[in-house]
Amino acid sequence: MNQQALSTTPPPVELSLADWWALPEDEPGELVDGFLEEEEMPDFIHEILVSWLVHFFHGHVSPRGGFVVGSETKLAVSSDRGRKPDLAVYLPGRPRPSARGPIDVPPDVAIEVVSPSPRDGRRDRVEKVAEYAAFGIRYYWIVDPQLRSLEILELGSGGLYFHVLGVSSGVVDVPGCEGLRLDVDALWAEIGRVEAES
Repeated sequence: MNQQALSTTPPPVELSLADWWALPEDEPGELVDGFLEEEEMPDFIHEILVSWLVHFFHGHVSPRGGFVVGSETKLAVSSDRGRKPDLAVYLPGRPRPSARGPIDVPPDVAIEVVSPSPRDGRRDRVEKVAEYAAFGIRYYWIVDPQLRSLEILELGSGGLYFHVLGVSSGVVDVPGCEGLRLDVDALWAEIGRVEAES
């Protein structure tokens, strides 16, 4: 066998949304222009933040009839793109997806916890901003543990996001969730516990 044959990798296989949905649940990747794209590799801090936010939202929306779903939720954001936000929230009284199949009903809130790599940061801050807006997700949260910053974007009537909140500390009212307040300092304190023990 020659060296060229050893170094040749097969070309990527084009997938439909149905193909992507049907992949085994342990097959990582998001669908971008019909092809599987590698996802970020979450670290412990990333997962701590996601679990903290799941608990935070679940306690408010679940008793009222809403739903909170995690990072393996496959959103069909367009005909050839599928994304898996770190967290998605369907607020009480709002449309929700069917129990099975690709999810084509946008959540009310999508949250991404930014990973340290520039590639992942670009995906969360540039690519997904446009895709989530076009899909119709009302609120997009960008949580950056390195910068200790929380940004919340809200979808405007023109189909573009505008900045409604940018904080690094304090207690804030959560847009779209009447009566729900987020202690931003408590969020950072949770990862501070991990960093202090490292």
